[in-house]
Amino acid sequence: MSASRRLDAPPMPARVLKGIALTVICALVIIPFVGILSTSLASREQVNAAGGFVLLPSSVTLDAYRSIFAGGVVTQAMLVSVGITLVGTTVSLVASTMLAYALSRHGSFGQKPMLMLVLLTLLFSPGMIPNYLVVKEFGLLDSYWALILPTALSGFNVIVLRAFFMGVPAELTDSARIDGAGHLTIFTRIMLPLSKAVLAVIGLFYAVGYWNSFFNALLYMNDSSKWPLQLVLRTYVVNNAELGASDLGATVDVVPPQASVQMAILVVTIVPILIVYPFLQKHFAKGVLTGAVKG
Repeated sequence: MSASRRLDAPPMPARVLKGIALTVICALVIIPFVGILSTSLASREQVNAAGGFVLLPSSVTLDAYRSIFAGGVVTQAMLVSVGITLVGTTVSLVASTMLAYALSRHGSFGQKPMLMLVLLTLLFSPGMIPNYLVVKEFGLLDSYWALILPTALSGFNVIVLRAFFMGVPAELTDSARIDGAGHLTIFTRIMLPLSKAVLAVIGLFYAVGYWNSFFNALLYMNDSSKWPLQLVLRTYVVNNAELGASDLGATVDVVPPQASVQMAILVVTIVPILIVYPFLQKHFAKGVLTGAVKG
């Protein structure tokens, strides 16, 4: 047994090369994030001495975080992003699950034409100008709904949910029908409790999409007080616009280094998803594979 294990094991040079490759890949991922976090926590002297990017600060200060949470542009943008993410994810999950359940029931009214429309969205997408004109005609410009409704439904997510619902044994729904249950009862008391894993994954997809979206806000939001966090990130970090005391809040007397403020905004943008993902990771593979393979 030990001899066969030794024969099946890769040779030592291959294992060393794999270890080196994994170490390099991990370093390429971790070092930039450590640098971003360190710069956001570094003092003005350290930032100036390091040329704007501090890898390991000798002392830690929270001035950059105090300034962006002082009630200014970043605080308002974060509240907007949290609200859009929560409301948008809820709307998208409700609409997607109800549509997917209807498409999974054979013989339901308009099933085939509606399924064809959903599949067509995977192949064709409207251009930027038609989207803008539709949003404008519905009076959604400068409205938070302009950041939710245009992306409320994803054809891919609907197809995954439909495949999961079709994979539920027919005996469950048949027995519920014999007991007098209608579609709404079957949907709420049988389908939804069974689909917690796939709903967690689809919810994560929607939440990440809403949280990271900035292009719709760039197109539809002219009022800067309604900007989400990602658009603020693009304006003050990517485009390198300067944040003054008036942008940070009335209680900020001394503005921290721009590099520290920019990196603090970047950390605030990244951390919420990093916190949420581990709680849903156990459902990730199970939910996607269940919805994609069955049906």
